[in-house]
Parts: sequence; C-alpha cells; structure tokens
Amino acid sequence: GQSRGGSRQPCPPQAPLLPAEDEPSWGPHRLALLVPFRERFEELLAFVPYMHRFLSKKRIRHHIFILNQVDHFRFNRASLINVGFLESGNDTDYIAMHDVDLLPLNEQLDYGFPEAGPFHVASPELHPLYHYKTYVGGILLLTKQHYEMCNGMSNRFWGWGREDDEFYRRIKGAGLQVRRPSGITTGYETFQHLHDPAWRKRDQKRIAAQKQEQFKVDREGGLNNVRYRIESRTALSVAGAPCTVLNILLDCDTSETPWCTFG
Repeated sequence: GQSRGGSRQPCPPQAPLLPAEDEPSWGPHRLALLVPFRERFEELLAFVPYMHRFLSKKRIRHHIFILNQVDHFRFNRASLINVGFLESGNDTDYIAMHDVDLLPLNEQLDYGFPEAGPFHVASPELHPLYHYKTYVGGILLLTKQHYEMCNGMSNRFWGWGREDDEFYRRIKGAGLQVRRPSGITTGYETFQHLHDPAWRKRDQKRIAAQKQEQFKVDREGGLNNVRYRIESRTALSVAGAPCTVLNILLDCDTSETPWCTFG
C-alpha cells in the first residue's frame, strides 16, 4: 500500500460515455451484426468492444451475434450467416455479414439501414487485401427483406473462400444493385486487418468435385434448407460490450457435399 503522505497519481481519464439508445437521435432501425467464428478468441476480444463502441458513437442500434461453429465439419461461413439470420429475432430489421478480423477505422463509413440495396462497406477500393470489382466479402449490409429475396447464401461451401462470390451472383439474380462507400479518402488504411496468415492457416483445400462446384451457382439451396442445431445461446459482456454467442452444430449430407469433411 501507499502511505498517506506519498504523492498521488492522477486517475486515468475515463472513456466518454456512449449515447443511450433511447435518445431521439438514434434511428428506428436495428442491426444484427452476424460474425461467423471458430477458434479466433483473441480476435473476438478485440472485435466485440471495438464494434460496440464504433456503432454506438454512430447511434446505430445493434446486437452482435457471434456464430460459433462447434461441430466437427469444415468451417462454413455461409451456413453460419444463414443460421444467424434465422436466429437474430424480430427486433432487428437488417444485417451485417461481418468478418471478425476486420475493424473499420474511418468513422465516416456508413453502417445505416441499406434501404436502396446491399451496401458493401469493405469495398474493393478500401479493403486491404481484396480488390476485384465483384468482391462483396468482409462487411456487407442487407435488409432482411433483401437477404430473403436472395434465399440467403449457399450451404455448399465448406472450407475457406468463394461463398461471397456466389452470393454476388445471387444478388444480381434477385435484381438488386450493390452500392459502396463514396467520399472515403483513407484508401487501404480504412480498415485494420487482424488476421495473421503466418500462424493461422486458412482451410483452402479443394477436395474431389469441390474444385468444379466452387464456381457454380447454387440455384436451390440457401435459407430454405440450412440444417443446424443450436447447442447453446449465451449472453456475454466483453469489456462491457454486450453480445450473444450462438454455439452452432451444422449438419452435412455427405452424399451431396462430401467435401464437408477431409475424409
């Protein structure tokens, strides 16, 4: 302990209080932030408090859903987003498909209700890694109505990659137009990318017919046939930021997509 006569250190400045959601300045819409997840705990600890503060400063009503895949199949980002959509509740009316390793640094980025159509926050002109013109991964906002018009995402993509390219074609097939940020001058410094490929390898293996299947449009599957079970639903607070963790067991028909396992 410190003696009474010793010098006192000044208290560290407190973080500014976040605006309360019941203030009139908050909009009428509520965002479901859907975060596909598996075994990236240190990124989650950074992501949840950062995004809660970022969205609260912008007065975006929101709820963060961590979609934690706990089965023994290969990672399926698209199916997890379908599950998150179905489990997000009626109090949210739009979604953000949001990578856990991508943090927005520019507060001018728009996370508001995308009434005019899908809004790709992490556009090719701004994303630190992916720059092709049909890219819609990273962070994509859609109204729930528009996501249903696309029948969600295909459940056939096990392993890393290609599911967002297929979803771009679904968006076009539904007659929707992708919009992107304008007036953002921070370029490739607009986001912080937390992923370290040197020690966290992505599952990019292509098995058997998967090599051909990854370039096809799934015209039948999506929201209508995602197969899953919620093992548990837990409300958490990460450094004071609320979120809900859904532990999700996906199911796989190995006669349809044998590449859901390594065999």
